Amino acid sequence: MVEDRTWPFAGSGTGAPAGPGAARPRPRVRWGAVLTVLFTVAWSGRLPAAEVVVVTVADAIGPATADYVERGIANAARQDAALVVLRLDTPGGLDAAMRDVIRAVLASSVPVVTWVAPPGARAASAGTYILYASHVAAMAPGTNLGAATPVEIGGLPEITPGAAPAPDAGGDRAERGEPDAASDEPAAPDAGSAMHRKMVNDAVAYIRSLAELRGRNADWAERAVREAASLTADDALAAGVIDVVAGSLAELLAAIDGRTVHLGGQELQLRTQGLIVREIEPDWRARLLAVISHPNVAYVLMLLGIYGLIFELANPGYVLPGVVGAVALVLALFAFQVLPVNFAGVGLILIGTAFMVAELFVPSFGALGIGGALAFVIGSVILFDTEGADYAVSKALIGAVALLGAGFVVIVVGMAKRAWQRPVVTGREELIGAVAEVLEDFTGSGRVRAHGEIWQARTGVPVKGGQSVRVRAVAGLTLEVEPVPKE
Repeated sequence: MVEDRTWPFAGSGTGAPAGPGAARPRPRVRWGAVLTVLFTVAWSGRLPAAEVVVVTVADAIGPATADYVERGIANAARQDAALVVLRLDTPGGLDAAMRDVIRAVLASSVPVVTWVAPPGARAASAGTYILYASHVAAMAPGTNLGAATPVEIGGLPEITPGAAPAPDAGGDRAERGEPDAASDEPAAPDAGSAMHRKMVNDAVAYIRSLAELRGRNADWAERAVREAASLTADDALAAGVIDVVAGSLAELLAAIDGRTVHLGGQELQLRTQGLIVREIEPDWRARLLAVISHPNVAYVLMLLGIYGLIFELANPGYVLPGVVGAVALVLALFAFQVLPVNFAGVGLILIGTAFMVAELFVPSFGALGIGGALAFVIGSVILFDTEGADYAVSKALIGAVALLGAGFVVIVVGMAKRAWQRPVVTGREELIGAVAEVLEDFTGSGRVRAHGEIWQARTGVPVKGGQSVRVRAVAGLTLEVEPVPKE
């Protein structure tokens, strides 16, 4: 007898075969529904909730800031966040770092809201550009933005607060060769003014393009660049520069709920009610980069590295100065790769340091030391191409280090001079001029006692035992002597 092992499929009819000995019908199972329920139960607790990622910038816009913001936006995109809020409080910063932040905002797949907060914060200079580039621009009461005139010092532009030139300070007349208003002489073209106008025009075109992209007030943006104009939060809202004034994050999210923004060529309606807020704090990499990329810190690290290695090479075996110097120099080089370094400045610092160290071994009565100190100071001043309040080596620090170096050189030169003038106290040279005692009467050759030692002596006049004679010269092991005149 063959057993019937037929398994009815779900939904394939009534199922039970007729007749005696037929297999008992089994219940039909809807496997698709079961698997769906199991999968939902297993994974429902792991599904990420919609969130808003908050990135806080409360410093000058520099390489470390740009790196932190870029990675914050990328992290939000990976986590499929609904929104990125860039909480901003900045006095300005480097042009290159600002453009890195703006590129990250423009390329973001997540809407970016730049919010100038808390009250008392500002989005000056570079912050104004970032605010214009954002999908939503917001400010807290008691904040301000503007003063976006670019300033060129040392060869590279920097977006820093500063006054723009007067509307007609002679630059346009100079460029046309027209006479100055206060003089009949034709004005010479001003190359510096021409370069400044090129930078300003480039900045105007850049911020106007951002304003047109986001539908904001482009005319005021141009005024912020050309005239260093500034606005308060309420005035900025009235002028169409920003979209929202909000005093808290909750107020901000409520105010932009339902707002439509352009993202990736499409319109997206923001849904910000009920979002989970997640703050992204700078990690160790960002904090380390922020510390060592400050020009003052990078400058000190470079000097520690140079002097540490010099000390180790001059005194092999101490180990610690070499280790500290090597680590400090590597950190300084890491900082220099993200800072706008002028390598002519680095070269002058190295040359100046080498000259000051050479003064210790090749006494030049200050020539090497003074030349080295001058090269060191000039190199320190031009070390960074951009010289703003937040991204330049402190003049006080340069002065202090230069004074220490110069003081060290002066001390060394003074010690060398005193040593040169001091009479010789050891060796054969010290015997010249010394007073010796005649041991016995002699004419021509005899013996004398000098410094407790008995020497052969020669003289052209007779001398008596016990008489004092002065050493005129040393010839081998024989002293040339003469009688000491009686007073």
